[in-house]
Amino acid sequence: MPRIALYPGSFDPVTNGHLDVVRQAVILCDKLIVAIGVNPGKKPLFSTEERLEMVRSVFAPLAQKAGCALEVTTYDNLTVTAARKAGATIMIRGLRDGTDLNYEMQIAGMNETMAPEVHTVFLPASVAVRPITATLVRQIAGMGGDVSAFVPPAVAKALKAKFG
Repeated sequence: MPRIALYPGSFDPVTNGHLDVVRQAVILCDKLIVAIGVNPGKKPLFSTEERLEMVRSVFAPLAQKAGCALEVTTYDNLTVTAARKAGATIMIRGLRDGTDLNYEMQIAGMNETMAPEVHTVFLPASVAVRPITATLVRQIAGMGGDVSAFVPPAVAKALKAKFG
């Protein structure tokens, strides 16, 4: 039976923190599904299509190198519902610090109650990427700052175009 994992998020934009999680996740599963949450109540910086393309272009080389199939999709329901629909038995979640752990443990507990067959796997952020958040990246880029240390080159270029 193939190990299918779902890595959910908004990916607005993709950061080096996301890249770090994917680098770890692709060695744990046979297929990684990166699922971009679409919430009509939120106004993301990048469109859904732009985020899908960013995720594909940035994560595909890592998956290919690890011999892991990569699928990129969207969802607009409960994350655990998206995992079930995709046939995933593993939910990937990245952790930067203890605050993330407390929040993610609550979500994992609720998800386990709703879908006991989907197991949450926490992946700790590497030291170099722990302070990175997509929110901070958007703020820095929006104020004309250099975000090249926090995002892959293609994403830095896309951010520059957005705010240029």
